Amino acid sequence: MSEPDANLPRAKLGNMAERLLLLTGHYAYPRLVKLMNGLGPLPFTWRVHDIGVKVAALMTEAIILRRLPRPLDADRIILPGRCRADLVSLSKEIGVACERGPDEMADLPAFFGRGARKVNLSRHEMRIFSEIVDASTLSIDALLSRATAMRSAGADVIDLGCLPDTPFPHLEDGVRALKAAGHAVSVDSANAGELERGASAGADFLLSLTEATLDIARKYPVTPVLIPHPHSDLASLKRAAEVAAAEDISCILDPVLDPIHFGFAESLSRYIETRRMMPEAQMMMGTGNLTELTEADSSGVTALLLGLCSELSIRNVLVVQVSPHTRRTLAEHDAARRLMYAARNEEALPKGYAAGLNQVHDMKPFLASAAEIEERAKEVGDANYRIEVAEDGIHLYNRDGHHVAREAMALYPRLAVAGDDAHAFYLGSELAKAEIAFALGKRYIQDEPLDFGVAIERVEEDLTRLRAIGHTLRAGKAES
Repeated sequence: MSEPDANLPRAKLGNMAERLLLLTGHYAYPRLVKLMNGLGPLPFTWRVHDIGVKVAALMTEAIILRRLPRPLDADRIILPGRCRADLVSLSKEIGVACERGPDEMADLPAFFGRGARKVNLSRHEMRIFSEIVDASTLSIDALLSRATAMRSAGADVIDLGCLPDTPFPHLEDGVRALKAAGHAVSVDSANAGELERGASAGADFLLSLTEATLDIARKYPVTPVLIPHPHSDLASLKRAAEVAAAEDISCILDPVLDPIHFGFAESLSRYIETRRMMPEAQMMMGTGNLTELTEADSSGVTALLLGLCSELSIRNVLVVQVSPHTRRTLAEHDAARRLMYAARNEEALPKGYAAGLNQVHDMKPFLASAAEIEERAKEVGDANYRIEVAEDGIHLYNRDGHHVAREAMALYPRLAVAGDDAHAFYLGSELAKAEIAFALGKRYIQDEPLDFGVAIERVEEDLTRLRAIGHTLRAGKAES
């Protein structure tokens, strides 16, 4: 997706207010003017221009170049979020910087800095170790394939999990193959022999060593993750850390997080106490004993645990993604570390960043009130059905009427689509989606998929091209 860069033309304003031109379509024009008027005084002047298409999302680069009147009385052009155009090319052709605004008009106030912070989720300070728990049973090709997917989802280190009493004859080859493919690698085993084999093959990290097995880290250029032994003995962890420091061995300390009802609360206190005893130590938290062993959506569990990591400056997390209900926990950890970093940097609550962890319920599910939808419905003069969702239910309207229901099937008698199977299928699909959105409290946008955050893998769209024909029947003749 192309975005404008710093070299694109911008007017030299001096003390003059920047002039913004907002492009839109017929249907949205009056609403956009009303919204902008309602924002009150702004640090720029603005003007709305109807580019001549009915729906703003149908605007293309070619349409803009053909229909935008010149010369332009503007320093910057704001396009609808769903406009398909190459912004760099368009900006250079027009001679004015073009920028893509939010997808939804209701989000424009935040886009212009009204009532919301500018969000930057590009940075983080936590390293994610992603464990391949059954590594010993996989071929080298399978390990490489799994590692590539993990890295794509946010993993920084590929952790080779060794199973108890299970031979791992290709451990060294696996480490070398992953390293050759550009991955950082850790070996995770309770067997000292397997840990040493991994270190000799070039592993970057070993999980986990104790004061009794620290000798392995003396032999190889590897970073050990140290754990207490016996399990909850922090004194042993402290001794191991002190020995490592005395011998200039870089290490990471993991007090070990226990499952709920099996020492969870006490294990949290170990993390707090370890940080108190060793304020500068590198630490790790393995989150799998909570995400995997708790019957709850892993996104919320992950957010809470990484919030704790953020407060305690724990910069390494070990992630396990095995159970069906944790199928997206790696992406959730990636989102959570970015959310917590941004919030901590701003000394703010981790709220209002749209990091993708609100998967079931949305913070602001309804784009318009029932009264606003009623007002829009009165202005419709064609037979095309519009579908919206508000606090009172699903709204279905066209020139022949406006109907509201809490269930999609209740609107079936209101549909005049006899003989048009494709249209009936489309409306059924959209109404079912609207019912789900209403029931869950999610944002519904006609012709767009529901947004479940990082719970669903989303392929990034090419915003320079119109979408291919899909289930929403975008096969209508394109405007030109």
